[in-house]
Amino acid sequence: MSHVLEPLDAPSSYRDSRARENRQEQQRALQSTATLYLGNLSFYTTEEQIYELFSRVANLGSGGGIKRIIMGLDRNTKTPCGFAFVEFYTHAEAVDCMRYISGTKLDERVIRCDLDPGYKDGRQYGRGKSGGQVRDEYRQEYDAGRGGWGHNRLREEEERKRIEAEEKERTRREAREDLYRETEAGASGGGGGLVPEGAEGQYDETEGRSRGLDGAASTEADGGGGGDEAAATQQGAKRARSQDDEDLEQSHKNPRFRGEERDEEE
Repeated sequence: MSHVLEPLDAPSSYRDSRARENRQEQQRALQSTATLYLGNLSFYTTEEQIYELFSRVANLGSGGGIKRIIMGLDRNTKTPCGFAFVEFYTHAEAVDCMRYISGTKLDERVIRCDLDPGYKDGRQYGRGKSGGQVRDEYRQEYDAGRGGWGHNRLREEEERKRIEAEEKERTRREAREDLYRETEAGASGGGGGLVPEGAEGQYDETEGRSRGLDGAASTEADGGGGGDEAAATQQGAKRARSQDDEDLEQSHKNPRFRGEERDEEE
């Protein structure tokens, strides 16, 4: 059965391409190393979380424990980019982590542990073109725990959004120019044109309003003149009626007129 089941504490076939040691030397270093490489970490996982998890396999009674934790950083932004190194005091503790922690969840992600020949200064930085890990350069799926889209996919998304924004701006500019052309055409034809509204433009029909006010003033003036004439005519009619009433009253008072009336009655 030993040839069927792969041991949990066996190191992976990964080799550091920038290491100066040959394969045999690296293999000998792995047999005695106390350093672990951690992969598939969230960008938001802290050093305290890593310490809390890996200290569970530390054997403090035999002089073991965690020596130090080195967080992997983006080469440009100097922020965590999803990997780390954990150094123990003994090789047995590193092997126990391979057995009991690798493949478990940390910060809602399944992490991967692998024996490392030994940390050297400079290895804490990502080797991707964008400063992070190489795997994040070509990742096509969206991963919220590792910064969203992969860098190549992110550039594609940004380019697509830029093109869409330029297309919207061009459409808006053409619509605004068409509206202004219609406005100018209507104004030159004497119709006053269309008035743009909202953010597309504000147009004041100053002349139109002034013409409207002048027209209202002239209408009011005309209406006022007509009213004066009507009042004068009505007053003249009242005077005529008053004169007729006065003449009739005088005729009743004058005896000569009363005699003529009786002669006419006889």
